[in-house]
Amino acid sequence: MVKRIGFLSFGHYQAVPGSLTRTAADVLQQSIDLAVAAEEVGVDGAYFRVHHFARQLASPFPLLAAVGARTKTIEIGTGVIDMRYENPLYMAESAAAADLIAGERLQLGISRGSPETALAGYESFGYVPSDGQTDADMARAHTELFRAAIAGAGLAHANPQMTGSTHPLAIEPLSPTLPQRIWWGAGTRKTAVWTAEQGMNLMSSTLLTEDTGVPFDQLQAEQIAMFRAAWAEAGHDFEPRVSVSRSILPLIDDESRRYFGLRAQADAKDQVGHLDGGLARFGRSYIGEPDVIAAELAQDAAVQAADTVLVTVPNQLGVDFNARILESIVRDISPALG
Repeated sequence: MVKRIGFLSFGHYQAVPGSLTRTAADVLQQSIDLAVAAEEVGVDGAYFRVHHFARQLASPFPLLAAVGARTKTIEIGTGVIDMRYENPLYMAESAAAADLIAGERLQLGISRGSPETALAGYESFGYVPSDGQTDADMARAHTELFRAAIAGAGLAHANPQMTGSTHPLAIEPLSPTLPQRIWWGAGTRKTAVWTAEQGMNLMSSTLLTEDTGVPFDQLQAEQIAMFRAAWAEAGHDFEPRVSVSRSILPLIDDESRRYFGLRAQADAKDQVGHLDGGLARFGRSYIGEPDVIAAELAQDAAVQAADTVLVTVPNQLGVDFNARILESIVRDISPALG
């Protein structure tokens, strides 16, 4: 399977020694510059994490629109937008506008979100689950309305004094192909099946919020297989896409060895820990010489099963460092992935 290679930035910024993203302005401008540099070295996608109440990238659509205006071919996405925080109709307008600016290149990863610094921070945004509803239920309800909106559903009655009728009105603008470019970030095999049933692409990260004792890549490959089987059974009229995230750090010069050389052995195995009230399995990192990493990724069952690999980048080390790392991944490692 031919692979697309994208980068995924968490967009950290903090005024600490060694950080080249000391302010929000730094990380926003450098995110745009990294997307431009990544396109130039042959990377297929520029993806950004969304967090709230933290020194990280937050509201994504101004950034996505800016990247879209500065680039020509690279896919532009999120991994992921926490739907508990979102006004579905305003998000639909913003997403369509950013997608049109980018020439229909957005790939929007959305989900329920993950443990965060704020306690029920979405409530501060004005979104409180109804009686008998969980925050996950609320995220899925927001998602259902958002997807209806971007598909052109009539959602508000027309004012007859203005239009001469009361027919339902859709949001504007609409981007006609955007509905097929929505991804759900699934943390379990069960959620992957639900994602397929809903007709969304699958986004799977470097952790799964379940553990069966098998290596991470095998558990994730099982998740992907269940997603594809459920998709086929649902009979959707387009081919789905599947992405997995990986921490990949080729040691290509003195700087990369200084930062990451000592981590190569310590991070070369999966980790199992408690997260969000249950066991979770965290995937290993791939750190080493490019040819060694290529051979290891060729044996990663989930990487082989996916069509897109999102490489997490240490964004605080700046554009030049990350552009060199990405260029090595494209040149030296991606051929082994197909």
